[in-house]
Amino acid sequence: MLDKLRHKSCISFSNCSLDQNPVIRPLAEQDSQSLQRLLHEIPLWVKNPDYDRIDWLNKFLEVMWPFLDKAICKTAKNIANPIIAEQIPKYKIESVEFEELTLGSLPPTFQGMKVFVTEEKELIMEPTLKWAGNPNVTLVIKAFGLKATVQVVDLQIFAQPRITLKPLVPSFPCFAKIVVSLMEKPHVDFGLNVVGADLMSIPGLYTFVQELIKDQVANMYLWPKTLEVEILDPTKAMKRPVGILHVKVLRAMKLRKKDLLGASDPYVKLKITESKAPSKKTAVKHKNLNPEWNEEFSIVVKDPESQALELIVYDWEQVGKHDKMGTNVVPLKELTPYEPKVMTLDLLKNLNQNDAQDDKFRGQLVLELTYKPFKEDDMSKDLDNPLQKAPEETPPGGGVLVVVVHEAQDVEGKHHNNPYVRIIFKGEERKTKHVKKNRDPRWEEEFTFMLEEPPLKEKLHVEVLSTSTRIGLLHPKETLGYVNISLADVVNNKRINEKYHLIDSKNGKIQIELQWRTSS
Repeated sequence: MLDKLRHKSCISFSNCSLDQNPVIRPLAEQDSQSLQRLLHEIPLWVKNPDYDRIDWLNKFLEVMWPFLDKAICKTAKNIANPIIAEQIPKYKIESVEFEELTLGSLPPTFQGMKVFVTEEKELIMEPTLKWAGNPNVTLVIKAFGLKATVQVVDLQIFAQPRITLKPLVPSFPCFAKIVVSLMEKPHVDFGLNVVGADLMSIPGLYTFVQELIKDQVANMYLWPKTLEVEILDPTKAMKRPVGILHVKVLRAMKLRKKDLLGASDPYVKLKITESKAPSKKTAVKHKNLNPEWNEEFSIVVKDPESQALELIVYDWEQVGKHDKMGTNVVPLKELTPYEPKVMTLDLLKNLNQNDAQDDKFRGQLVLELTYKPFKEDDMSKDLDNPLQKAPEETPPGGGVLVVVVHEAQDVEGKHHNNPYVRIIFKGEERKTKHVKKNRDPRWEEEFTFMLEEPPLKEKLHVEVLSTSTRIGLLHPKETLGYVNISLADVVNNKRINEKYHLIDSKNGKIQIELQWRTSS
């Protein structure tokens, strides 16, 4: 960088005294030490390639500073006043009040920022902050009938904080918490005026106060200690499971015959709305208009206020499309937690209330529903902790396998690039959303499988595919690569988060996070 400055030679300097003319020399003729004396305040983004230049942020602060000043000072007063009120009785002080509180007209500046890329759901930034401000912080202290005014002047702060936004979530502002820590002791310099005199000019006091402030701040926030500010409720932001719906399909009564010859062959298909989990099905009861199933299902619930249980009765056909015999829904908000509820539902042609054909009787379906939310103690734990427990309703000896599809890199098709991921496990298939025209797609989608025993000998099939958006293309679908992941490791380690090379792909990789949660 210094060599580049020499070649530009657009700056000159002079050595002069009072009795001779200045000597003008081109910048390019100076050595490195001379240049460093001239440019002692070289920003970090010049000296260190790991730091990025963020002039846009400094410009933003410059424009917004008058408004940020008022907002920060108001917040500081709201935080400080209760603390002051709690502490002053210990020291026989009558009152401590802010007479003036403003951060001045000079905003802080960022000399550069380092950004760390991890394989977790987080964003880590390390800005370098410098603030030589002109604040006016004046406190009035009353004690023993006397009044003293203390003013903080000439404040300077140099700090290198680490700011972590985590976990990243699909709800605005896209992160649930801000975690702040200091990577080294900050430099804090200020003057303290009492009755017009600067106390910091007293020999020894300046150094003592400096070290005291550094030590106190370091004790609270020096890494690995942190300050955490919650922005969103992580449970709602990440749409994490909040409970289990237990469904027992008991029987159906007086179903309408769909077949011209003989009785129908009914079965029930059920699923939770607003969920990508596959539907569950009962067995087929052949030639029976009053079938009994007594089959039980467990379904993960993420939002009981908005989700509903959707039920459809079909007539099974050996050839061709299965005929729909009737449907109905049960909003989960109608269920009282932990209380079993037996319901008899009239089957409707569809869910359109204005459809006149729904007046026809199509039979009834009898269910027993129990919604069991997870315990508050479990939900209030740190939700970005990878070792969460499975719900108590998990089968004994079993658990919940969690598969998080994060992203892929360098996936490229021969005819199109609209990748999505298909997961196949024990016959169940799950799919992510499609990402159009992207060789480095990011999904951040989570899937859960409730298992009766640890999948020690099972494998998870993960395949990246692409489908064409154009009709009539000769190659509407193609495989971009796949990988079979042995699940023994995740059972033993509880959690793995790795990038896997895709088979049948030149350079493709996919990042998959696996968790094995048990109730113990």
